[in-house]
Amino acid sequence: MINLTILLSVAVIVLIAIVFIFLLWVDYALGRKKHLKTVNRMNPSPAYADFVLFADGPSLFDDYFTELKKAKHHIHILFYIVKDEGIGQDFLTILKQKANEGVEVRLLLDWVGSLPIILNFKLKKELRSHGIQLSFAHTPTFPFLFYNVQARNHRKISVIDGKVGYLGGFNVGPEYINLDRKLTPWRDYHLKITGEGTHTLQNVFLQDWADASNQLVSKTAKYFPEDMAKGNVQHQFKVTDGAFLKEEYVTLIENAEQYIEIGTPYFIPDVEVMQHLLSALTRGVKVTIMVPSTSDHFLVKEASHRYLRPLLKAGAEVYEYKKGFYHAKAMIVDEVAVVGTANFDKRSFFLNDEINFYSEEPHFHKEVREVFHKDLGNAKKLQYQDISGFNLMRQGKELLARCVDLFL
Repeated sequence: MINLTILLSVAVIVLIAIVFIFLLWVDYALGRKKHLKTVNRMNPSPAYADFVLFADGPSLFDDYFTELKKAKHHIHILFYIVKDEGIGQDFLTILKQKANEGVEVRLLLDWVGSLPIILNFKLKKELRSHGIQLSFAHTPTFPFLFYNVQARNHRKISVIDGKVGYLGGFNVGPEYINLDRKLTPWRDYHLKITGEGTHTLQNVFLQDWADASNQLVSKTAKYFPEDMAKGNVQHQFKVTDGAFLKEEYVTLIENAEQYIEIGTPYFIPDVEVMQHLLSALTRGVKVTIMVPSTSDHFLVKEASHRYLRPLLKAGAEVYEYKKGFYHAKAMIVDEVAVVGTANFDKRSFFLNDEINFYSEEPHFHKEVREVFHKDLGNAKKLQYQDISGFNLMRQGKELLARCVDLFL
């Protein structure tokens, strides 16, 4: 009788779990279908700008805070994560000071990424009391709650007086300036952009702001100044909202003739992207992938193994960055260099709002590739046997990761 009771209890729990997972799947499938019906492909025109490439947090934030303090008219900021500690407090203090001076400050944060600030009612009230306009992207809504929670704004955009822009992989928190013992030093790529390219960043921010806050900002000369230098680097921003990013990458891979170099903290592509990478290797293209040795999220490292193994077998070179944590998002395919906010994973392909900077300009290409290869010098080449063979712990994690790798 006792054994029968236990078996019935287990059966009920399993049944409930199956029904719950099925409902989540239906929510995701229908939410995704609705999203794809409404999403528009954004293709900003090619433009010109000047750039500075930062690869470490202290130098980036020293420059970034200096520019924020010089703002005269407006500061528009979108981050995935802002933490109310350490450098995050310094950041928010600057914004409060600028708002007190009469500068328009709009701060847009992702609802999931900056959840601690969402829950800090005192801090939100304080920021708004100083005149900061604060809003949150992708606030979960019904129906399709599960899908809406997964769809996040992963862009990191700043525009200061319409003339200076920032874009890249850094968020705002202690770990980004090397104050996390496990993830130090933090390695990332972030661009400072001046010239007409900032107009695209401004447009993207204002659209995201309108979507999140239901507040339209007039696109006047105050936000799109004409009295600035054009810039020397021809480029194009690619703006993606949980769609079209994979197609952009597939096109680059299909057209590759010499080499493909990918830097990403999370290497979790889908089957189609994998097929194109394997095809590139077959036709003699050199494929180099750099990922971190230390992971910042549970299972993401194990999730990458089932994709890295066939690539290693086919001749790709895979490196694990050893000098701290590698969080950069870069792709270099022959003459094209890409730096931005998108990871090389399913979440960036199918869920997140992202923005990347593409350019074939030789100076930009050279600098990105030099930084990438400098980081390769601090990485260890991964061998096929390092992630194959019997290992109960690793294989267990890989199995679990395989079930959820879309959401990692």
